[in-house]
Amino acid sequence: MSTGNTLTSLIPDLYLALDIVSRELTGMIPAVTLDARVARAAIGQTIYSPVAPVATAGNVLANTVPPDDGEQTIGNISLAITKSRYCPVRWQGEESMQMNSIGGIGVSTIRAQQFAQAMRTLANEIESDLCGLYVNASRAVIPNDTSLFKTNLADIANVRKILVDNGAPTSDLQCVLDTTAGAALRTQANLTTVPPSGQSMLDQGVLISPYGVKVRESAQIKTPAIGTEADATLHATDNYAKGATALTLAAAGTGTVVAGDLVTIAATGQTTVQYVNKNLIAAVSGSAFTINNPGLVAAITDNAAAIACYKSSARNMAFDRGAIVLATRAPALPAEGDMADDRTTITDPRSGLSFEVSVYKQYRQVRFEVAIAWGVKCVKEEHLAILAA
Repeated sequence: MSTGNTLTSLIPDLYLALDIVSRELTGMIPAVTLDARVARAAIGQTIYSPVAPVATAGNVLANTVPPDDGEQTIGNISLAITKSRYCPVRWQGEESMQMNSIGGIGVSTIRAQQFAQAMRTLANEIESDLCGLYVNASRAVIPNDTSLFKTNLADIANVRKILVDNGAPTSDLQCVLDTTAGAALRTQANLTTVPPSGQSMLDQGVLISPYGVKVRESAQIKTPAIGTEADATLHATDNYAKGATALTLAAAGTGTVVAGDLVTIAATGQTTVQYVNKNLIAAVSGSAFTINNPGLVAAITDNAAAIACYKSSARNMAFDRGAIVLATRAPALPAEGDMADDRTTITDPRSGLSFEVSVYKQYRQVRFEVAIAWGVKCVKEEHLAILAA
């Protein structure tokens, strides 16, 4: 592989491109735990991120020496790299000369926009995968009024209640909305205050922080189709303890329930609780029914309790930052290298995403490639909730 060429002259174009793409509505990327080390990974490769255990407290007692304690077993989160994607940018010699001739706009101007669009496309794909993790949520809330934030901020308070009831830490709670909910929120709160100049990368894009929840927007929030379930009930002879996740449906009803559907159970004290279905139920009659952790909020002893699915709606997400992990890497290369004349890695200072940019010099043309590999995972269902529209 040639070492005589560098991408130094392209760096200004790339940073100009990052300056544009980093302001897209990708609220999930800065809200989750990001493992973006500059390394290579192949599709299917497992990435491990360290996880510190819960701290153990002790009594403060006077002594001649401090206690002999403090050892911990550091755990880890594993997730697989599932996608390795690129966007190409190619210019032929004739095209370059025409753009760089007197009166031309210049190749660098157009190329910066092309790099911006390439990184925008890849960032949006990553954002979309993160928003798709709504199917792992513990529970959901529906609008306090007929629509989100119609009269107040109770919807944020209600979804926060789910998280704190489930034991989620309150130090870094996040909520990512679609632009419709974001617009409604703006009618209820003053979001025009300019953030301090020292605002950290993790706080970029935060609209407001009611009740300690940092609210952001995303263009990739999902509004999925729901199942076709009708008249399904729990099995008439089964009882379930608080925290149960595996339930059984009676030989009744028709239709399907899909993963991520919001389901109510007409049992005493639970008629308004929105559980999240874990797996596809292809036919409700007589099927197993599994809900996400932490399971039932109360025991069920009502026989043949009916279930019902909430309507198709935007699945806005609220979570503790540690509940979701995004791992990004540079795509894999053979040990011998490939035909690239040169490549560099550039890290977006806003989102933290690291893109690999390669240049392939061909016959009277040059091809650039912007690439990134990634994987996403919800590692704590209890600390993720849905704010449905």
